[in-house]
Amino acid sequence: QVHLVESGGGLVQPGGSLRLSCAASGFALHAHVISWFRQAPGKEREGVSCIGMDDGRTYYADSVKGRFSISRDNVKSVVYLQMNSLEPEDTAVYYCATDQWGLRSCSDHDPNAFDMWGRGTLVTVSS
Repeated sequence: QVHLVESGGGLVQPGGSLRLSCAASGFALHAHVISWFRQAPGKEREGVSCIGMDDGRTYYADSVKGRFSISRDNVKSVVYLQMNSLEPEDTAVYYCATDQWGLRSCSDHDPNAFDMWGRGTLVTVSS
């Protein structure tokens, strides 16, 4: 059975760091892009970052460039999102997502393009 499970969220002060993990099971992680999305209260879900398959291509939203870094470990079937210099505006539920057929790329920023989602992990940035 296919699963994506996020972890690593929590409460952090502005300027702090967190590392989110997305553990994948039930499918070949190396054959799929993995995207991170986030959704803040009252706002639409937005794409944050993405990592390609074996070529390692990455995408970052302008709002997180230079602060967030995405990586993957295909052996462990885990994708990481390292988040530094966190700001209150980063407060949201963070989700990882992919598509079951492995057809999507990191050019796909529309959440509707992805049909496999984790349940999310809450990140709260507050003093």
